[in-house]
Amino acid sequence: MLSQDTVLDALKSVKYPGYSRDIVSFGLVKDISAANGAVSVTMQLTSPNAEAAAQIKAESERTLKNLPGVNHVHVEVRQPAAGQATGANNPFANQNKVSGVKRIIAVASGKGGVGKSTCSVNLACALTHLGARVGLLDCDIYGPSIPLMMGISERPTVNAAEQLVPPIAHGVKVMSIGLLITDDQPVVWRGPMITKTIQQFLLSVDWSDLDFLLVDLPPGTGDAQLSLCQTVPLDGGVIITTPQEASLGVVRKGISMFNKVNVPILGIVENMSYFTTPNGERVEIFGHGGGKDEAARQKVPFLGEVPIFTEIREGGDSGMPITVSTPNHAAGKAFIQIAETLRKNLS
Repeated sequence: MLSQDTVLDALKSVKYPGYSRDIVSFGLVKDISAANGAVSVTMQLTSPNAEAAAQIKAESERTLKNLPGVNHVHVEVRQPAAGQATGANNPFANQNKVSGVKRIIAVASGKGGVGKSTCSVNLACALTHLGARVGLLDCDIYGPSIPLMMGISERPTVNAAEQLVPPIAHGVKVMSIGLLITDDQPVVWRGPMITKTIQQFLLSVDWSDLDFLLVDLPPGTGDAQLSLCQTVPLDGGVIITTPQEASLGVVRKGISMFNKVNVPILGIVENMSYFTTPNGERVEIFGHGGGKDEAARQKVPFLGEVPIFTEIREGGDSGMPITVSTPNHAAGKAFIQIAETLRKNLS
């Protein structure tokens, strides 16, 4: 049956010219009507780029005409007049593409203590294991843990273009405020300083030639999350949770935040899913299946589950992630499988 939801789902396959994100996730589709085999769609672009508008209109019409039961299609693409918007090729005037980076993925959690940074590190290394060129940006300014988990203390250098050159660990380009301060030096900054630092880490760092830039966010929905979403167009967010309701309840707030800023949810990962004792008994310390159930409720992909393994913690403490030291370990395989699913969904 032809409905507004059917039309909206179909339009998710239409990419904004020059970007890997679709026009629906950018929030460009403003009005849809569908009845008696006729579909009418109104879109509002923030750019006066006529070529982009024409391409979006043509691709949208082609996509909608292929829907079963559609006999007539009308697509109206509205644009601001030249001079009324900045960034003629940018769907969000205040956003900037990161030079040399194909896809930017935020790794987020609603609350702390769910293993988000552990997952960020192992997913970055897993994607590298699969042959991708990967960068990892630590946006947890107050509590940076990525340098420890990646086993790196090397300070970034500066190139001829006065950009920071991120050091490399396990084949991954890494940037963190933890590489610029001493171990015991606290960061006591207000929101504007957090925003400026994140913008510099995104736009003043030589990230060149990356397939994926993973951004490890602090818990919650504060300055770091908003700054990231406003600074660069994200290809999506990965949500890390544990199975229990205390974690899942806050996950919903994180998903709602991404929805409000038009960032698609790429999937949910259930971390600390269960524990297997030495005698083979399976213990579900935090419950089990909550992440998968929540993904179904939210109608987003479930990327997979990661059991509790001592080796994961040991790898983080030693700076040798499990996906690097022993990728064939059950824990390493779990992260690599999630990375494969994520890459497949993106492509």
